[in-house]
Amino acid sequence: MKAARILILGVALAAGGVAAYLVTSEEPPPAPPPVAAAPTDEVLVASSDIGIGQAVSAQTLRWQAWPSTATASPNFILKKQRPNGMEQLIGSIARTPFANGEPIREDKLIKGNGGYLAAVLPAGMRAISTPISPETGAGGFILPNDRVDVVLIRAQKTSTGQELYTSETILTNVRVLAIDQTVEEKNGQRVVVGKIATLALNARNAETLVLATRLGTMALALRSMADGKGADVEEAESPGLARAGISVVRYGLSTTNMR
Repeated sequence: MKAARILILGVALAAGGVAAYLVTSEEPPPAPPPVAAAPTDEVLVASSDIGIGQAVSAQTLRWQAWPSTATASPNFILKKQRPNGMEQLIGSIARTPFANGEPIREDKLIKGNGGYLAAVLPAGMRAISTPISPETGAGGFILPNDRVDVVLIRAQKTSTGQELYTSETILTNVRVLAIDQTVEEKNGQRVVVGKIATLALNARNAETLVLATRLGTMALALRSMADGKGADVEEAESPGLARAGISVVRYGLSTTNMR
């Protein structure tokens, strides 16, 4: 029995030694081939947050590597195409804010020596102001770039001498450019209580608003974001004004019968 056990133990040891030799003698697996780096291009980006109306400078711009697959957009400014792109844009004014690291788009910048408000106005539009108060300006919750309807509130005398108040929506879906001197939301501010609202209107709608301010008080009705997208300023039908001897003629108010 002892000899048999010794024989079995010897065979096992021999088999283990052979297995160990085979394992240690195998060549290690080949190393994986190096992964080729994705091609990149240098794109002009904001090196810090740029606020609306702020002039860009060498300190607010930098070149940054971006994957070439992402730089196919024609809106990106590439260093290989425009090596002097940074210098060309210094002094431009931001029409919309840029976040740190966001690619600079030239269509969001304005070049020129005029004021900011004149620069951001679309072609054919005018900036015109109207007095407001917390009561007539949605309690201060109207902010720049919101859309509003313009309501005219008039006081009229009846034949019995009583005072009658009427309201009339004269313009709809108007973009607010500024409240007083505030042209953007700052420091998370959600309420701007001001005395003057500056609106973007075409020339004839501007005439309508100027005339209406002589007839009564203006109130702004804040519109939903969903309602205000993708539409231009519209002039509301105004039968009340017509009954008062003021007729809406296309984009303007006629005052031929007004006393």
